[in-house]
Amino acid sequence: MIHSYFVTSARGVSERLAVELEELGCRTVRVEPGGCRVRGPLELGYRICLWSRVASRVLMHLADLRVPDDKALYDGVAALPWEEHLDAARTLAVDFVGQRSAISHGQFGAQRTKDAIVDRLREQTGARPDVDLEEPDVRVNVFSRGSGCSVAIDLSGAGLHRRGWRTRAGAAPLRETVAATMLRDAGWAEMAAQGAAFVDPMAGSGTLVFEALAIAADVAPGLKRERFGFHGWRGHDAAVWRGLLEDAQARADAGLAGCKSTFVAADQDASMIDAARSNAEAAGWEDRIAFEVRSLDEWTKAPAERGLVATNPPYGHRLGGRAEARRAAGALGRCLGRAFTGWRANVLLGDERLVHVLGSVPDAVHPLDNGTIEASAVVLEVGTTPQEDLRRAVANRLEKNRRRLKSWLKKSGVSCYRVYDADIPEANVAIDRYEDWAVVQEYEAPASIDPEVAQARLQAVLQAVPKGLGIDAEHVVLKTRRRQRGKAQYEKQADFGVRLQAREGGHEFWVNLEDYLDTGLFLDHRPVRELVAELVAERDGASFLNLFAYTSSATVYAIGAGARRSTSVDLSNTYLDWSRDNLRLAGANLSRHELVRADVRRFLADTGERYDVILLDPPTFSSSKKMQGTLDIQRDHADLIHACMARLAPEGELVFSTNARKFRLAPAITQRYQVTDVSRDTIPPDYARRQSIHQCYRLTP
Repeated sequence: MIHSYFVTSARGVSERLAVELEELGCRTVRVEPGGCRVRGPLELGYRICLWSRVASRVLMHLADLRVPDDKALYDGVAALPWEEHLDAARTLAVDFVGQRSAISHGQFGAQRTKDAIVDRLREQTGARPDVDLEEPDVRVNVFSRGSGCSVAIDLSGAGLHRRGWRTRAGAAPLRETVAATMLRDAGWAEMAAQGAAFVDPMAGSGTLVFEALAIAADVAPGLKRERFGFHGWRGHDAAVWRGLLEDAQARADAGLAGCKSTFVAADQDASMIDAARSNAEAAGWEDRIAFEVRSLDEWTKAPAERGLVATNPPYGHRLGGRAEARRAAGALGRCLGRAFTGWRANVLLGDERLVHVLGSVPDAVHPLDNGTIEASAVVLEVGTTPQEDLRRAVANRLEKNRRRLKSWLKKSGVSCYRVYDADIPEANVAIDRYEDWAVVQEYEAPASIDPEVAQARLQAVLQAVPKGLGIDAEHVVLKTRRRQRGKAQYEKQADFGVRLQAREGGHEFWVNLEDYLDTGLFLDHRPVRELVAELVAERDGASFLNLFAYTSSATVYAIGAGARRSTSVDLSNTYLDWSRDNLRLAGANLSRHELVRADVRRFLADTGERYDVILLDPPTFSSSKKMQGTLDIQRDHADLIHACMARLAPEGELVFSTNARKFRLAPAITQRYQVTDVSRDTIPPDYARRQSIHQCYRLTP
């Protein structure tokens, strides 16, 4: 009899699963979201359960039903011949998954399915099965979409990642199916056939090394597992299963006898190595793996000339937090470069922004979830890269730019500055230095550039930054700058949390290097802030108004120059909180230096205060729901300037700045006020390559 099977897999694995299923003898494989559909005899379903290393479950299709409501679900399921599948004396569990389903509540759908099966068996046999959610004899799977659903028997039972050898696990174990997918992506089977060595330097309880050994020795992943879902199913063919097991055992015996690879599982945590050793004993492999208590810093030499390093460092989701994930990736990158040059590596990262920390341009980056945790598997050749020339060129340019800016930096007391801005056409990025960190901002590549080429170039740049700036690799942060629409430039980009204090002009500011597109300190506006301070210092006890204040860095300058009082206006609570932190760093008295959450245009219309110095630094465009209408600086700047000039004190001065690329000052402004274009004077030395970064004007009545 020919059955239809749906073989499930983790996100992003369906294509790799399809290749594996073809290797297992499936003639026609149809890739679908969440897995692959195949057809074949019962022996094929058994073989997939026994031999698939990357599949999650094997579901044997029974029926497709039309279920516009729960009654239709009940009637359709009850009409199926459950007495052919489940002995009433055995146990049952139902998994119900709905996707835009007419039956929206999964637990209710599972309950109605269970009721239908139980009632059918009671009617046919006079008895009913019990429910066992943990280890049922038969597990039924129902997948519902819209007004239809498919009903299947789960031949796998517990997930296929349960190989049967794990007796002890760490706090965040790697799923065996994920480990096997990583090894498949790295080409481990071919490497092992040539006798390559295998090392996991952060082995935890040993998942990767056990999967590597099983692949190298041709041990079926399900060979040591005692029970599958089909064992309690009435249609189970014990003879077919026994034949598959005997063949698998013979292959394992031969594979283990002929395996020439060396396997090393190391970890700095002795308790994890104890757990890994216990698991190896359960599998009967304790003599085939070298277990070592060793930190990443202690690796100085690989155990062989060639091999594969595969590992799963902490992602920051469960163990140690994101800062620890960054440190671990940095330590791993140094370890690879120091001890494993010429080896292949596959590293599972919880954040793709850390790829460059590993020290080599990756050959591939694959999405690969570990359970509910989104991650990416990074395959690379350690110490080699097709972009080596570009990496060397960027590193040299960074060193050259540092030397050029050295005397200015020493004189100005600036610790945050632009050190590179698309100096080399193939490296289309801007690089800003913040203390001992660097932010790499990738300009969006034109459509004419192959995405793979652009990605390889970007990785080469990221590899160059630590050497060129003399900083740690894990202190490099990547951002991608694309054309922003609406309020996108102000929205939270991530939640990774690199926040530090930066120094500039004798002041200190909080900067956040990852959570937002901008860091909280516009570096090109440094001379504008200095101009504000000069204007305030010229006026004894001056008052200062900062409009579109962002994080109020200009207010900090004004306070440092002696401003008696100040008002900083912005619509964002996030940035006002940030401003408050900056003012506290400056030791400001918040009763005299107020922060106001308001639409700037409404504030200017309502306030009766006058100010000696006003800074107007609006966004190019804004469509915030918190403000009336939209703001287009080219369209609206004249009205804004008129409103600001009305709030100037006698002998006061307005500084107007904009980053709008094609901005033109309205003739009505130059005709009515004294206007001085100070744009060229407010471009700092570190922005010499981008003279048009902003326009700045001084205005008096």
